[in-house]
Amino acid sequence: MLHLLGVNLPDRKLVSTALQYFYGIGSTTSNKICDQLSIHKQCKLVELSEAQINSLSNVLANMNIETDLKRQVREHVMHHRSINTYVGRRHAMSLPVRGQRTRNNAKNAKKLNGRWVQRRMFSS
Repeated sequence: MLHLLGVNLPDRKLVSTALQYFYGIGSTTSNKICDQLSIHKQCKLVELSEAQINSLSNVLANMNIETDLKRQVREHVMHHRSINTYVGRRHAMSLPVRGQRTRNNAKNAKKLNGRWVQRRMFSS
């Protein structure tokens, strides 16, 4: 396993797939990173050289991923809650934020949005 910027990446996976283990990197972003570093699409992490791994870590270090991105999302939610916008009130009530139905299918929103409320109440 390759340990890169606090994340364990599996050796036997394709580079574009392994990059998706980082929070904030999806398939499109991982493909752009591979194109930028001229890494072949069928290349696995084991096959990368030290220079390629170093350049990959440099590119990832300049991106806003993992803890920085989570902190930024949390700050956005708390900003909306503090200025009392509609979105902030929906987050505070653990309801869907982006116009989804609440009659039947709000279970995931209640789990996810309620997590912010509970975490902030205990930490304050």
